[in-house]
Amino acid sequence: MNSIDLMVEEHKNIKRMLKVVRKACFLIMKGYEIDYDDFNKMIDFIRNYADKHHHGKEEKFLFKEMQSHLGAVGNNLVTHGMLVEHDLGRLYISDLDEALKRVKNGEEESKLDVISNAVSYTHLLNRHIDKEDSVVYVYGGKNLSADIINEINQKSEAFEKEAKDQGYRIDM
Repeated sequence: MNSIDLMVEEHKNIKRMLKVVRKACFLIMKGYEIDYDDFNKMIDFIRNYADKHHHGKEEKFLFKEMQSHLGAVGNNLVTHGMLVEHDLGRLYISDLDEALKRVKNGEEESKLDVISNAVSYTHLLNRHIDKEDSVVYVYGGKNLSADIINEINQKSEAFEKEAKDQGYRIDM
């Protein structure tokens, strides 16, 4: 398994969901009622697939090794770039979830917060994914030793197997 190639493929699944999120926001803007079940499914996908599963592999394996072995450049790229954006994405989704609850409880104005947090998340993640695919993964792949890449691949493969064994669907 080439874990970097797998993470690039996972980005394609995440970008498809970002289009779904944006479309749901557009429908709200056009006056349609919020489909809470759909938004809950989107949030579930984002929290479990994009964050827990995908970001989990990045943070536990690839980024950790980049921070340990690629000096100040690798550490700064991960610590002050990618991890900050992961946390900002988590904030947008948490705020989206709270805004949905407020709308459901009758706070009509909170539809603005639903749209703003959801669309902000899509913008952040699209840019984030583009940076990872074209800069971060390329830099890590070229500058980490073959032994370290092999170790990341093995850990990612075990991570994938564990997810499947737990019944988590990862083959989008």
